[in-house]
Amino acid sequence: MALSLAKGQRVSLEKVAPGLKEIFVGLGWDTKVTDGGADFDLDASVFLVGNNEKLISDQHFIFYNNLTSPDANKSVEHMGDNLTGEGEGDDEVIKVRLQKVPSEVQKIVVTVTIHEAQKRSQNFGQVANAFVRIVNASDNKEVVRYDLTEDYSIETALIMAELYRKDSEWRVNAVGAGYQGGLQALLDRYQS
Repeated sequence: MALSLAKGQRVSLEKVAPGLKEIFVGLGWDTKVTDGGADFDLDASVFLVGNNEKLISDQHFIFYNNLTSPDANKSVEHMGDNLTGEGEGDDEVIKVRLQKVPSEVQKIVVTVTIHEAQKRSQNFGQVANAFVRIVNASDNKEVVRYDLTEDYSIETALIMAELYRKDSEWRVNAVGAGYQGGLQALLDRYQS
């Protein structure tokens, strides 16, 4: 059974799943019924940052138009854009080969933004059942899960979780931090 984290909780992946080599980071959500009529298009993206908490390069921003990390092993890979979020389970998935991630990457920041949120008058208050989970790729078993429970009624971008290195092992932090300003707010935070 997966370990369920609350906002702000941290856990060592080595403690909950010893020997973990490759994971899927699954993100899912449902949209609440609204009068707006416009479809919701939520986008998962990943920022690969160094010790300075900034993107190592523009190629270290992984999203639907840049699906793989720039290292030779392609250690982080976005599995594609889901335009509607319909259906059960993961809406978007990022694959991470933990042992292949270059040492310059100290943190993998997992985010979700609403595409054209301002134009469509949308925010995360209109999204329900949002979650991020870490799945062992070798047996497809869920290891860690974080379900968002807060009401983000003005936010259009969320930092869901962080995978980070500490004492030569990977750990997970359930962040749940909301931002106004969509993807640009996150780019402003992580670009040098």
